[in-house]
Amino acid sequence: MARLLPLACLALGLLLSPAPAAQDPEPTDAKSTDWPTFRGPKRDNVSPDKKLMKKWPEKGPKLVWKGEGAGRGFSSVAVVGDKVFTMGEKDDGAYAVALNRKTGKLIWDKKIGRAGSSGGFKGPRSTPTYSEGLLFVLGQFGELVCLDAAKGTVKWSKDLKADYKGSVGGWAYSESVLIDGDRLVCTPGGRQATLLALKKKDGEEVWKAPLGDQAGYSSIVISNAGGVKQYVQLTQSGTIGVRAKDGKELWRYRKLGPNTANIPTPVVLGSQVFTTAGYGKGGALLTLSKDDDNVAMKEEYYKVALRNKHGGVVVVGKYVFGDYDDHGEPWCAEWKTGEQKWRKKGRSGGSGSASLTYADGHLYIRYQNGWVALVPANGDEYKELSGFKIPNVREPSWSHPVVIGGRLYLREQDTVYCYDVSSK
Repeated sequence: MARLLPLACLALGLLLSPAPAAQDPEPTDAKSTDWPTFRGPKRDNVSPDKKLMKKWPEKGPKLVWKGEGAGRGFSSVAVVGDKVFTMGEKDDGAYAVALNRKTGKLIWDKKIGRAGSSGGFKGPRSTPTYSEGLLFVLGQFGELVCLDAAKGTVKWSKDLKADYKGSVGGWAYSESVLIDGDRLVCTPGGRQATLLALKKKDGEEVWKAPLGDQAGYSSIVISNAGGVKQYVQLTQSGTIGVRAKDGKELWRYRKLGPNTANIPTPVVLGSQVFTTAGYGKGGALLTLSKDDDNVAMKEEYYKVALRNKHGGVVVVGKYVFGDYDDHGEPWCAEWKTGEQKWRKKGRSGGSGSASLTYADGHLYIRYQNGWVALVPANGDEYKELSGFKIPNVREPSWSHPVVIGGRLYLREQDTVYCYDVSSK
């Protein structure tokens, strides 16, 4: 079986104009220099940063700091205020970790769950989510914990398996939980609570959706298509939409399930959703519209060439970018038609699964072997303008890159690297 990073561990104008809004704006206390959750505040992996370098020095951008003590695992980072948050496994358990944003020094770490291997991989896979002074983390075995973001003290906790009879695949829980206003929404999976909404401040249950799907490794996004607020998620059975107010299933797209593992986070594009999966599946564009009290779903296209395993996809302007399964062959297509414009061919410094994020006209692509490439986000061709190797890589190197506040953050097991990519 091909190697997998269970991440929700997932979303790139004229050609370089900002991406369509991933969802209608939701209340948030995040600033434009913050990255409060996996794939950013809109969960589209599009950074608001400008005035970044168009080419890096031969050995890569300047290293600002190296922060150690993150532990084992594949979590990415959340960056808010003066802190960088991540998760990792130490000898006695899974931990949430806070580093100083300016220096990388450890501020606090807090044990939130048990340690252990699942599917052959050790450590947490999900990324912390920050909201209004609170930090929400999910251990690989289903420990959902709310922490005081300043101190790391526990506010409340749940166990998705024990409390909700949660069901997830062999690579364990990888979702980064969604905060929507005063709610936390997550995916325990199973017959009792496929999706679950809790009050974020105390963990009190709001609703649970007993749909029967096993949890995948994707993370929830918000859509307001058809005038109905809904949560869109990729489970092991396919892509689904549930009504935000009560968890009622509105629609279901089955072509991506059942599957070995469903990982990439869907991308919401107004009244449409681009959703994709790997292991021989493909990518699809769905149109959502109001249908009496429900939402109707229509497939616009389904194309095997637009598959993606666990590097995630990004939409910018009229293009969607992703890696072909986990082959280290990034591709570009017109997201409205599915027409592929290019796919990387030949050798480069990067190999293995490629995860992508976008900032200021460029893709930042991290390959499984630790190679990081800067590539123009256009429909012309794959062209590496610059690249460098993350130090001390132990394959597979899978944590997704983050670009915010003029800095590039790269997590490599126990270490977080912070690079200056600003043009100043």
